[in-house]
Amino acid sequence: MTAEITRLTDAARAGEIIAGTFSGDAISRWLIPSPPDRLPIQRRFFTMHAEHALAHGRIYGVHESGELAGVAVWFTAPFPDIPGQDEAIASFAGEHAGRFGVLGELMDKLHPHEPHHYLAFIALVPGRTGRGLGSLLLREHHRLLDAEGMPAYLEASSEASRRLYLRHGYADLPEPLRLPDGPLMYPMWRDPLPGAQE
Repeated sequence: MTAEITRLTDAARAGEIIAGTFSGDAISRWLIPSPPDRLPIQRRFFTMHAEHALAHGRIYGVHESGELAGVAVWFTAPFPDIPGQDEAIASFAGEHAGRFGVLGELMDKLHPHEPHHYLAFIALVPGRTGRGLGSLLLREHHRLLDAEGMPAYLEASSEASRRLYLRHGYADLPEPLRLPDGPLMYPMWRDPLPGAQE
């Protein structure tokens, strides 16, 4: 099968893929303990962030045999907060909105201040994992970062994703993100590769 990377402008499709990928992970279960509520809320949340990335970053899609198989959502820091984000989350997350607020505060506390690009989300359609598509998505943007001499930052949401990022040049930052009575996230940093600048 052949794979191709493109720039995406369909924020809703990106949000749908990310929500479907993460609906069962530990962070999503902590954010939204009620399974029936989880996917609809996550679709709204991730679509909102993807729309913001269209103005303050970029979204890549990986297509396998012509079908969209995964997405990566990047922001160029510093980037502004989403206008009306707290009100929007309260409107669609309801009783779960407080946990989104806690997560946001913890992420903001650890987020680096120096210039960098921020990988907010990378997600593959179920059934498309294990084919190297996530690595293709990473390498696509890493080429740009290396050419510009720009570092990257992310929070790995699981040990499995952390291992993927370690293979692509990311290193753990000293302090993990600890959710109250919940799972860990792993802030990670990637310096640009020397000699790759044009």
